[in-house]
Amino acid sequence: MLEVGEAGPPFRAARLRLSAVLWRRPWLKAAALLALPVLGFLIVYAGALVALFVSAFWQVDAFTGKVVHVWTLDNFRSVVQDKVYRDIAFRTIWMAAAVTVTDAVLAFPLAYFMARVAPRRLRMTLFVLVLLPLWSSYLVRIYSWRLILAKNGALNWALNGIGLPDAGLAYTNTAMWIVASYVWLPVMVLPVYAALERIPQSYLEASGDLGAGGWRTFRSVILPLALPGVIAGSIFTFSLTLGDFITPALVGGGKLNFIGNIVEEQIGINGNVPFAAAFASVPVLVMAIYLVVAKRLGAFEAL
Repeated sequence: MLEVGEAGPPFRAARLRLSAVLWRRPWLKAAALLALPVLGFLIVYAGALVALFVSAFWQVDAFTGKVVHVWTLDNFRSVVQDKVYRDIAFRTIWMAAAVTVTDAVLAFPLAYFMARVAPRRLRMTLFVLVLLPLWSSYLVRIYSWRLILAKNGALNWALNGIGLPDAGLAYTNTAMWIVASYVWLPVMVLPVYAALERIPQSYLEASGDLGAGGWRTFRSVILPLALPGVIAGSIFTFSLTLGDFITPALVGGGKLNFIGNIVEEQIGINGNVPFAAAFASVPVLVMAIYLVVAKRLGAFEAL
């Protein structure tokens, strides 16, 4: 008589056959393990994107203010043809690019020092300092910079103390650039550090043995091998800046319009979800193109 929980011969044979099939086909085992997470991803993420694009083709009834499920391209025409929205889209893309370049320039020397020069204890300290801002509230960091750049803030106080005039950075594109560069700098440092740490020391020694100086070694060996890490970090900085609406709202004081602000305004104030969806498609398409280029440059290998 079988004890409780003990499988009989038919069950044991089926289990052995299943084990043999999975052993001969490892991909089938991986597919079974990933099926549920992939299904959840498709439902939550891909489903949301489909809903976004579909709702962008609808329109709002001018009389009732309700969304009408009538297919139209009017929302996309407004985004493309209206100069105001074109300027906002270009301003957002330009700001995302400026923040990405700035963070890359700032992150590279710091990441190189951490990966190739700093001793172990100092490296751990620098890691903590890089990650420390991420442990604090996002809003606290934004409000801190708002206080620093305000007309009566710390920056103007320091400049006036040494006899210089006010910087006049409050509620400007420059303020948005400074704050966004600070906020997203850690997500650029980490991939660049990982890429630099993986460069074998023998490559640098071989470059020196062949007569290359420091600049030539950096240009011909270090930079090409670290470029995937820079591109990987730029995916985060570019996309996060592209979709940010809190930083422009707080640092810009409502005077600077970016894609995120317009989407939030169209949904929260005007109730125009179809147009908001059409305008929100712009950063999605931009990032799709950006990811294709990044993949060709080998950025995903550094993630």
